Amino acid sequence: MSFSLPELPYAHDALEPHIDARTMEIHHGKHHAGYTTKLNNAIEGTDLAAKSIEDILIGLDMKNGAVRNNGGGFYNHRLFWQVMSPNGGGEPTGDVAKAINDAYGSFEDFKKEFSNAAATQFGSGWAWLCVHPGGKVEVCSSPNQDNPLMPGVGCGGTPILGVDVWEHAYYLNYQNRRPDYIEAFFNVINWDKVNELYNANK
Repeated sequence: MSFSLPELPYAHDALEPHIDARTMEIHHGKHHAGYTTKLNNAIEGTDLAAKSIEDILIGLDMKNGAVRNNGGGFYNHRLFWQVMSPNGGGEPTGDVAKAINDAYGSFEDFKKEFSNAAATQFGSGWAWLCVHPGGKVEVCSSPNQDNPLMPGVGCGGTPILGVDVWEHAYYLNYQNRRPDYIEAFFNVINWDKVNELYNANK
C-alpha cells in the first residue's frame, strides 16, 4: 500500500486573506507532496507498507528518521487541510466545545493556551489539540514533523486540531510575524470537522 497526496477540500485561494493562495500552492503541492513521496520510498518493501499511517506512527521506531519525518509530515498536513475551511472561524459547538470549556474554562482561555503553544514552539513544529480516551482534551506542541501519536511526543492522545508553525506555512504573507499568522488561523478553523474528529476519537 502506498500513500497518495490528498486533494485539498477547497481552492488554493479559498482561505484568503488569512492564508494566501501562493502559500497554499507551495505548501500542498511541494511540501506535502514531498513528504508523501519520501514516505512511500521509506516504507517500500518493509512490513510498514501494509499499515495505516496511524498504525505506523503509533508503533514508530523513533530512530527511523525517514519514516518519522516523512510519516509525520504526511499525517500532519493531511489533518491540517481538513481542519481549515473558507467557512471556518467563530467558536466551537457541540461536544468539543464542552470538552474545551471543561478543560480550559472558556474558549478564550483555550485560545490563549493554544496560541501560546504555537507561538513558543522553538523553530519548526506544530501546536495541537488532542483528545484522550474518555473525552478529555489537552493542548501541546511538538518539534519538526513529530506529533502526539508517536511514542513519547507531546500530550499523547489523538490530534483533532493542529496548526503548522514551520516558516513555509506562513512566511510569504507574514514573514517573521508568527503570532499574526496564528491569530489568522483562528478565522479558518473548521470547528465542525474538529467536533467530528473529537467524537470519533474520544
